[in-house]
Amino acid sequence: MTQETTNTLEDAPAALEAQNLAKRKRLFPLLLLVILLIAGLFAAWYVLTQQGRVRTDNAYVGADSAQITALVAGPIQAVPVVDTQEVRKGEILVVLDDAEYQVAVAEARAALAQARQHYRQAEASTSAAQARVTARDAEIRQAKAQLRDSKAAVERTRAELARRESIAGTGAVSAEDLTAARTAYQSALAARDLAEAAINSAQAVRGSADGDFGAAEVLTLGLTIDTSPNVAMAKARLDRAELDLSRTVIRAPFDGVVTNKQVQVGERVAAGAPLMIVVPVASVYVDANFKESQFERLRIGQPAELTSDYHGSGVTYRGTVVGFNGGTGAAFALIPAQNATGNWIKVVQRLPVRIALEPDDLKAYPLRVGLSMDVTVDTRGE
Repeated sequence: MTQETTNTLEDAPAALEAQNLAKRKRLFPLLLLVILLIAGLFAAWYVLTQQGRVRTDNAYVGADSAQITALVAGPIQAVPVVDTQEVRKGEILVVLDDAEYQVAVAEARAALAQARQHYRQAEASTSAAQARVTARDAEIRQAKAQLRDSKAAVERTRAELARRESIAGTGAVSAEDLTAARTAYQSALAARDLAEAAINSAQAVRGSADGDFGAAEVLTLGLTIDTSPNVAMAKARLDRAELDLSRTVIRAPFDGVVTNKQVQVGERVAAGAPLMIVVPVASVYVDANFKESQFERLRIGQPAELTSDYHGSGVTYRGTVVGFNGGTGAAFALIPAQNATGNWIKVVQRLPVRIALEPDDLKAYPLRVGLSMDVTVDTRGE
């Protein structure tokens, strides 16, 4: 009996092993079926959701930020904003002391008033010169009339003298009458010469008056008080002074966040000095650097999905491919690669792709410039 018990104990492991082997043989097809099912599900998932998509995590948030600079020089009077502050379009960022520019505006207004006064004086001078020309014309007409009278008197006295001289030998005319006739004739000749000289003098005076009228008229001919060069120049100087005055108050060009503020109250700044940067967080975009091998089916207008560690993978941004950069990052590097020398090893290049984000997504989950993004572009709809 002891021998039989020993044999039974020795055969037990062999029977258990045979039983396990049979069990494994029965489970192996089931395991293989499960593996094939998982592989099929993965393949279906990949075909339905991942095939035709290109992805990169080499992507960063960018924005067309505004560099706020001083357009005029002057001391800083007030800086009502601080770094990280959100501002609205038109909100005051910096105020410069405007005392000098107020004085410049007052001077420009006085110069404009003076220019208008000079134009009115020129108009009055033109009218006066024209009146003098008219008066000289009247003098010339009067002198010509006197000349005609003088010529008539000359003819009359000549005839009287000739008649008396013709009968002087008969004794019908006394010597006194003959002398008087000769004197009258000479007086008529002198009067005629004076009339001719008066005409010449009046014409000369009229020529001078014409010159004065031309000189005065050229200042106003074809012009109005607003189109006069002196008035227009004074008006332009006033506009410039008022523009400089308005530039002493610097406002936000759009909604955004104040960043990199570099100015303090009391500091004097020069024109063009940088003061701060305003970042338009509501209109940021993403520059995704895709490998050149991913561009085969990548097209403008394709939809994209983006995630950021800033808000976590649970927040997905919707975007659209809006453009490709004109060159790779290496092409515009400070020291571009020189691939034409020595041994060459191909390095896959990356080309920046601009992706516009949906405004509603940005409004709900704002981003900041420089954040990294994971980008997936769906190329199946090309």
